[in-house]
Amino acid sequence: MNKIFTTRHLLAGLMVGCFDIAAACIQYFISTGKNPQGVLMYVASGVFGKQAFEGGTMIVISGLIFHFMIAMSFTFLFFALVSWFPNLLTQKMLLVILYGIFMWAFVRFCIMPFSLINPPPFKLKNAAIAAMILMVCISLPLSLIAGRELKQADSQ
Repeated sequence: MNKIFTTRHLLAGLMVGCFDIAAACIQYFISTGKNPQGVLMYVASGVFGKQAFEGGTMIVISGLIFHFMIAMSFTFLFFALVSWFPNLLTQKMLLVILYGIFMWAFVRFCIMPFSLINPPPFKLKNAAIAAMILMVCISLPLSLIAGRELKQADSQ
């Protein structure tokens, strides 16, 4: 795994970004019964503030673009970390859990405070659900892809 940023990593980022936004929209719909576009308006509100909740196609598209920028950043960081420290892949489940918690915490405590979003009050249940979505939809698939890449590199 010498190359950190490859076409495969770009495709992996798109894939996990799709998994993550789909899971977030499903969870939002189940818990609120509201249109899942609210998820993308919330993401866009980080840049556009309360105006984002007025909706519109451009707001929803902007939220989707911002979401994928964040998902791609976490994807490339993941592949960089396992490239620099391949032993991380020896404990995949621990890596999945810790990277999911890291992603949640980074968004909650580093991205949100510098955005125009007023984060909702902390609730353990909501934090656990969000972290689980990140574990299942992002860090688990990325660890499987990275593990496969490492095996292929070792066999060559």
